[in-house]
Amino acid sequence: PKMKEDNCLHAALICLGMLYYSHAITTEKLNHARPSLHGHHEKGKEGQVLHRSKRGWVWNQFFVIEEYTGPDPVLVGRLHSDIDSGDGNIKYILSGEGAGIIFVIDDKSGNIHATKTLDREERAQYTLTAQAVDRNTNRPLEPPSEFIVKVQDINDNPPEFLHENYHANVPERSNVGTSVIQVTASDADDPTYGNSAKLVYSILEGQPYFSVEAQTGIIRTALPNMDREAKEEYHVVIQAKDMGGHMGGLSGTTKVTITLTDVNDNPPKFPQSVYQMSVSEAAVPGEEVGRVKAKDPDIGENGLVAYSIIDGDGMDMFEITTDYETQEGVIKLKKLLDFETKKSYSLKVEAANVHIDPKFISNGPFKDTVTVKISVEDADEPPVFLKPSYIFEVQENAASGTVVGKVHAKDPDAANSAIRYSIDRHTDLERYFTINAEDGNIKTIKSLDREEIAWHNISVFAVEVHKQHQEAKVPVAIKVVDVNDNAPKFAAAYEAFVCENARSNQQFITISADDKDDSANGPRFIFSLPPEIIHNPNFTLRDNRDNTASVLVRREGFSRQKQDLYLLPIVISDGGLPAMSSTNTLTIRVCGCDSNGSLLSCNAEAYILNAGLSTGALVAILTCIVILLVIVVLFVTLKRQKKEPLIIFEEEDVRENIITYDDEGGGEEDTEAFDIATLQNPDGINGFIPRKDIKPEYQYMPRPGLRPAPNSVDVDDFINTRIQEADNDPTAPPYDSIQIYGYEGRGSVAGSLSSLESATTDSDLDYDYLQNWGPRFKKLADLYGSKDTFDDDS
Repeated sequence: PKMKEDNCLHAALICLGMLYYSHAITTEKLNHARPSLHGHHEKGKEGQVLHRSKRGWVWNQFFVIEEYTGPDPVLVGRLHSDIDSGDGNIKYILSGEGAGIIFVIDDKSGNIHATKTLDREERAQYTLTAQAVDRNTNRPLEPPSEFIVKVQDINDNPPEFLHENYHANVPERSNVGTSVIQVTASDADDPTYGNSAKLVYSILEGQPYFSVEAQTGIIRTALPNMDREAKEEYHVVIQAKDMGGHMGGLSGTTKVTITLTDVNDNPPKFPQSVYQMSVSEAAVPGEEVGRVKAKDPDIGENGLVAYSIIDGDGMDMFEITTDYETQEGVIKLKKLLDFETKKSYSLKVEAANVHIDPKFISNGPFKDTVTVKISVEDADEPPVFLKPSYIFEVQENAASGTVVGKVHAKDPDAANSAIRYSIDRHTDLERYFTINAEDGNIKTIKSLDREEIAWHNISVFAVEVHKQHQEAKVPVAIKVVDVNDNAPKFAAAYEAFVCENARSNQQFITISADDKDDSANGPRFIFSLPPEIIHNPNFTLRDNRDNTASVLVRREGFSRQKQDLYLLPIVISDGGLPAMSSTNTLTIRVCGCDSNGSLLSCNAEAYILNAGLSTGALVAILTCIVILLVIVVLFVTLKRQKKEPLIIFEEEDVRENIITYDDEGGGEEDTEAFDIATLQNPDGINGFIPRKDIKPEYQYMPRPGLRPAPNSVDVDDFINTRIQEADNDPTAPPYDSIQIYGYEGRGSVAGSLSSLESATTDSDLDYDYLQNWGPRFKKLADLYGSKDTFDDDS
């Protein structure tokens, strides 16, 4: 019974919650949660009793309207627990997205309010968590429960197009309904709630040329045969409106620029029916005469026009080409014109489209024709030679003044001016020719030689008498005809060799000839011996009848000792008229040969000279050799002998071994006091190397300071005396071996014992103790006596 009672109470609470939710939707569109603390037991499949936790909250989604601008916070909903008896011991806590900032809760009553204006386009829903705790202990009384607050949309966003401006193209003369472009707009409002995001497209500007589909935004053509040449660009404004296009909806617009693209729907057309042109007869082929142009309103390749000449009496004299940059037909001269022959020409020129669209072929032939009349203008032309070039012949060796040929030119103009001729001397530097200025006859000035110059190429000028600037030039080639004036000669400088053991009728050389004349006066050559030696006993000649001849041995038994050289005259004649001949000499040497006929020697002295040298020559040669050997031996002997040294040591330098310890060293750290190189030659440091064979000269410079006391020896005098003794003593070492110790050194632990330099300074040292050191220190005691004694002496 109790279970049944709980179920009834649960159902009642659910009904009350639904009624409250319906009331909140109609009034404030709020939600209410009605708590229940009831629970019940269920039996398992095997009779086990299962305990189900009591549900503390029954939730529905909360809704709040966006963009609320009222003075008070918006009530979103109310939280209430079953265990809340209203005594204020229960505290409601809200957490989650926007809790405490956007959404706040009354911890006593559980009312939830929105403190800020919400925008669904920024955030459509918020997830929050609610919990009831004991106000005093903060102990949770119910487990936390999560719920959602959805922001309810209102129509607060107008439609927006993807682009502010659109550009589209469509061919001209397109059919009605041809798709141009599709424009698309979007609405940020919720498309699932109401009609806030339901868009409808319409056209505001651009009618009646274009239309737009209301649902898709596709723009289409609305008129047929739109002509680009009449209007090329259209500006269309499209509107997108939400709320299904009804009143109160928001709208947005965009601009669409539509350009009609060209098609070849227009033929070319000449603006006039006849063109008049003129050209000078002096114009050269390829020169431009004039231009024609057919207008085609189409553009691009649809407006390309090609020109051609289809008729007229000037088809052979003129040609036309197309200038595709300017779309003009360029008429050019094809051949030279002559005003005196023909003064005008007529042409029929056609202009046709290059690319034709078959869709518009019915519009008529896409070509047009025009007549071009060209008049030839007279020009002052230079003289014209009757031939483009001249070729003349003249025999070589012709006498001066011989006529070579004649050139002729005339004035093509109606005036027919007189002509004067001259030779371009740059082409006749040697001045072989001259020309008659009036009749054009060319004559020789010098005798011509074909073998020197076979062709003469000159240029002849023709000028009008009264117009010297009108000049013509023609090439003239003059061939020098050959005359047999050169005799044939040997083709080379022949030199023959015949063996001493040559057999009779043996051929030993073949000769040929050259002739400077041409083939008509040259070969065939005839070879023969002079009549006076036709019966030569040694050699004979055979004409091979091929412009060569062979020389043969007539006898046997030649000897170099008797005669080693033979000269054979040979007569060579050519086949010219009259025939020319010359006598050429063949040199024949007799040589020694082996049994096979190979040359061994052609020197005749080989048999005359003895096999060896004379006895006198051999003796002279041997004597020279012996003398040279003796000189070499003496030189080696003298080289090996060495001069005995003055000092007994050969490898060591005595000066380096004689060390005089009469001066104090520089201490333990002295590494510079003894320089053997400096000691050997002190003057060499300064670059001065004294000669050892000259006695050195020393200049005594007295030292300033205290004069020595009587009965004492001055150190300078002592040293100078020793130097003089050394210089005068021949047994003493050379002067350059004197060791000079001018450096005392630094850093000695014992300190300096020398008082040589102290003599130049005032010192309070007492040297009287030296008197007590004995006779060995007597000299020092005399030098450094008591100061009082020294002062008295001074």
